[in-house]
Amino acid sequence: QVQLVESGGGLVQAGGSLRLSCVASGRTFSRYTMGWLRQAPGKERESVASIRWSGGSVYYADYADSVKGRFRISRDDAKNTVYLQMNSLTPEDTAVYYCNAVVTTTLSYWGQGTQVTVSS
Repeated sequence: QVQLVESGGGLVQAGGSLRLSCVASGRTFSRYTMGWLRQAPGKERESVASIRWSGGSVYYADYADSVKGRFRISRDDAKNTVYLQMNSLTPEDTAVYYCNAVVTTTLSYWGQGTQVTVSS
């Protein structure tokens, strides 16, 4: 059974940092795109960052404009884990953050989400 389990969320003051982790189990995701999405109250779920395999040991990361320069996605395939380092957090970053693993266009897996709350 495939599971994605996020951790690292919490309450932080504006300007602070958090590091989210997502541990995958049940299969290996080393060649698949993994990402972080978030959903704020009353808003649609949006992509924050993703990291995709490009062949060999090369991966490319993509970021939403709103987090560029502040967030960094990384992965440790030996641990089947993807991370999201979030710096310079603002109240607008408050949301539930979800980990996502895309196997095909019709098959993806989701974590249960972790709450991030940024106080002003």
